[in-house]
Amino acid sequence: MNIEEIGQLKVGEVLDNQQLCDLFGCSPQGGMRKSNSTNTLLLISNHINSIYDDRWENDILHYTGMGTTGDQSLDFAQNKTLANSQTNNVKVHLFEVFRDKQYTYAGQVTLVAKPYSEYQPDQAGQSRLVYVFPLQLKSGAHFVVEEDRQHVYQIKEKRAKKLSDAELARRAYQSKRKTSVTKSTATIYERNVWVTEHAKRLANGICQLCITPAPFSTPKGVPYLETHHIHWLSRGGDDTPHNTIALCPNCHKKMHILDLQTDVNFLFQRLNALLTEGDQPAEGQP
Repeated sequence: MNIEEIGQLKVGEVLDNQQLCDLFGCSPQGGMRKSNSTNTLLLISNHINSIYDDRWENDILHYTGMGTTGDQSLDFAQNKTLANSQTNNVKVHLFEVFRDKQYTYAGQVTLVAKPYSEYQPDQAGQSRLVYVFPLQLKSGAHFVVEEDRQHVYQIKEKRAKKLSDAELARRAYQSKRKTSVTKSTATIYERNVWVTEHAKRLANGICQLCITPAPFSTPKGVPYLETHHIHWLSRGGDDTPHNTIALCPNCHKKMHILDLQTDVNFLFQRLNALLTEGDQPAEGQP
């Protein structure tokens, strides 16, 4: 446990759990780890195995607080430490997990706005009140290695394919409206894997623009379709089931090259027809 060694950590450096504990003098478990000996709070944002909905928006990490079941409290354990971090002199360090048992150092963070509450599912899938902490890296912009970003998405994609239709729909509709945004060599919109798989299942192998079967199947025999946000994410569209539809590669290209309003209107009509009875209308419906 050496304050100087902590100060020498480099952004992007990868540690294992034992190295974390040895360096910071913290507990080997949990997503929020306080160390009195080094006066630090470690935040672990696990992108591959966590019930929490941490997300980056414009270089701000919206980090979900501590507590896996029931409503969370700002006065509970390290939620209180983080909420008071602007005045208690505790140094807050962020590590992200993109691969199992590997902790990538993102840097020191600071609380840039008051924590706010929202509803997220707990580990039993029940909706509950959580607190979200808006955090910003002191070093500036947040960057992710492209290979790590793809690895996380592939893991979530495999999980999505194994879910029942009911569970997939539940996760898709509970997802946030806006995508997470990260930077590598370009701005990347982190599409929600539950919403993506949900749109493909609704399409059932049929392109929703040309209304023909997918042109080919994957090696596993799954009809190949691509998901499209009718109101583009780059134009402020939401990453929700009400704005996401499955198209063949040719029609997907057409939507991005020609961008015809008649096609946009048609897709919203198709999407409304696909959505289960009682759902809200698609995002852009008049």
